[in-house]
Amino acid sequence: MQGGSSGIGYGLKYQARCISDVKADTDHTSFITGTLSLREENEVHLLRLSSGGTELICEGLFSHPNEIWDLSSCPFDQRIFSTVFSTGESFGAAVWQIPELYGQLNSPQLERIASLDGHVGKVNCILWWPSGRNDKLISIDEENLFLWSLDCSRKAAQVQSKESAGMLHYLSGGAWDPHDVNAVAATCESSVQFWDLRTMKKTSSIECGHVRNVDYDTRKMHILVTAEDESGIHIWDLRMPKVPINELRGHSHWTWAVTCNPEYDGLILSGGTDSTVNLWFASTTSDELTSGSVVASPTQKLDPLLYSFNDYEDSVYGLAWSSREPWIFASLSYDGRVVVESVKPHLPRK
Repeated sequence: MQGGSSGIGYGLKYQARCISDVKADTDHTSFITGTLSLREENEVHLLRLSSGGTELICEGLFSHPNEIWDLSSCPFDQRIFSTVFSTGESFGAAVWQIPELYGQLNSPQLERIASLDGHVGKVNCILWWPSGRNDKLISIDEENLFLWSLDCSRKAAQVQSKESAGMLHYLSGGAWDPHDVNAVAATCESSVQFWDLRTMKKTSSIECGHVRNVDYDTRKMHILVTAEDESGIHIWDLRMPKVPINELRGHSHWTWAVTCNPEYDGLILSGGTDSTVNLWFASTTSDELTSGSVVASPTQKLDPLLYSFNDYEDSVYGLAWSSREPWIFASLSYDGRVVVESVKPHLPRK
């Protein structure tokens, strides 16, 4: 099925490409996003869904010195987040703290807790420890993977270890395995590399198309989902890495973002340069879906594409499930439009 959005919208002033669920805010459904303007003062918006679920409220608006290319919220402190930014001439990465708001919308400046210096070339992303309180961070540039120790009280970050991907590989992003905190998946041009953080060595890889995004299934071990330029979405069982166990096609152009639902088995979101967000319900095993999924009957045959939200006017680069209300997600299109949707109306009936 496809159709227009019935979601709740919010407009940023400038173009944007990254949005994150504020996982540490257990009292509200909150998201944080940032803009990508070359000439104007960039902004970070802290957004909260109203208690009635009818309005997206800006809880804080903060200036950010540079274009924001990556943004992630800290999993254990709702006031802390990271950005990867560009000055127009070089890239950098930093960890920030939101000041106390005291009910004021236009708040004091963001406080820079730490700069993740030492990168050469383009920094692509920052990964937080998957869940719970921990001082470890990962940053990935085109050639290197850094493991950091963050000390918020001292406002400092130290490199614990660093390793190069090698001359023939250009890293573009990655994901931290929620089932094995010593494992990280790093995306390259036509493969995904797997790293052991204890040795900072590559352990294995899977070959695939031009990978734009990758996400682990938080519900099932060994399951990884990749978004690829022209191949759509591939679901992999890392115990059988030669071929994907499932393939989802549905975007008419590049598939740019993919994310697995934190609570419901088989629910996947994807976004792309065709200005569409697709909601999928797909098997993440080689067998039929289990009874623990959102469908009662494990033998019921379904079209994996449940719904297409296709009333966007620009490419969709940012997607984030709410960890507090996992049937809700936020999408961000390049024109700076945030839309919060509920997937409940589109789920298969029991």
